[in-house]
Amino acid sequence: MLLKYLRPTVVNYGMHRRNYSSAITAEGGKQFPLEGIRILDLTRIVAGPYCTMVLGDLGAEVYKIERPFEGDESRKWGPPFMRNSTDSVYFMAANRNKKSVCVNLKTGRDVIYELAKKCDVLVENYVPGKLDALGLGYDKLKKIAPSLVYCSITGFGSEGPYKTKPGYDVIAASMGGLLHITGSENGPPAKVGIAITDIATGLYAHGAILAALLQRHRTGRGQKIDVNLFSTQVACLINMASNYLNAGKEAKRWGTAHESIVPYEAFKTSTGYITLGCGSDAQFISLCRLLGMEELVQDERFVNNRTRVTHRKELIAILSDILQSKSSSEWMDVFESASFPVGPINSMKEVFEDRHVQAIGIVKTLPHPLAGEVKLVGPPVVYGEAKNEITSIPPQLGQHTDEVLRNLLGYGDTEMGRLRKAKIIQ
Repeated sequence: MLLKYLRPTVVNYGMHRRNYSSAITAEGGKQFPLEGIRILDLTRIVAGPYCTMVLGDLGAEVYKIERPFEGDESRKWGPPFMRNSTDSVYFMAANRNKKSVCVNLKTGRDVIYELAKKCDVLVENYVPGKLDALGLGYDKLKKIAPSLVYCSITGFGSEGPYKTKPGYDVIAASMGGLLHITGSENGPPAKVGIAITDIATGLYAHGAILAALLQRHRTGRGQKIDVNLFSTQVACLINMASNYLNAGKEAKRWGTAHESIVPYEAFKTSTGYITLGCGSDAQFISLCRLLGMEELVQDERFVNNRTRVTHRKELIAILSDILQSKSSSEWMDVFESASFPVGPINSMKEVFEDRHVQAIGIVKTLPHPLAGEVKLVGPPVVYGEAKNEITSIPPQLGQHTDEVLRNLLGYGDTEMGRLRKAKIIQ
């Protein structure tokens, strides 16, 4: 676990809790890998909060700094909203395992300085230059907290002609080529149904932060990390980028189909759609056997993947006619023991009623002080010797301001009253 490698740096390099141990205690109980790591979270919307949420799942203590009386913009991204609450359901998706601390960044930078001294990592997603103007940029904070890992998540990075442009997921997906390759073959560009570029950026940032913490173990120094939506999206083009850069091949939209594998796409059934793929000739033979169409294997147009790609339209037409003859559930029964990957295209209702989803228990139900309960999709990664789980629901705005400033910074009633009177904190 990461903490094993960070433990020797506890005294000197910014880890502040005293009770450290390996991932497994003497009694055999699991520990969180990031137990003892403190995150100063100055992020909003999706990419940044998703990053810090993943770190929080791993046991880091995350202090979510929010604007007094306003909070993260995504709190207002509804309907739908939580019952008896002004918080959106959207906000619930990326803000668990955090403490909400309301500090005005324009007037409360001294509070942020004190928090930075106590934290290991700062994550922010403001337009480049914004925090510098407030005295909260990396050049300032590295003097105050030399061991701080400072991660900036932006739309386009800190260099280049677009560096001052604001960036949202769909803009990065547009400019980074994802919308060009997403959608039906002869239709207009289509947006992916979720903010996938934001999520990928948050995951890149989370991995970069862990790597920087490991490097700090060797050097004793923090550093600045730049992660941005646009670069992330270009990096995520993978084979499409390689096709263009190395073979001069322009990409196109294929719908659910695959450019280089046939069959590999969604097919209409009598009740909906299923998706199947045959990545090898053996899998195609298995498909034909289960369909009762063994003669297709002998057809010279379909004997291997190269010929199937060449004769894509003919094969897909044949398979489409067959697959429309039964319902999705009937086909899933037929393909129960299939060697090729296959699955129905599920609605949200069908996803969360799926027997596998229910069996692995990835959905967690936790008490909520206003709504009664909140259901959250938990971490998808399972560790053999460590915890990775939900320990607290997304916080109410300013819920932990007093707790953190009193317990972590030692502020008393007089100081808290002064800050609150000046509307520096909520």
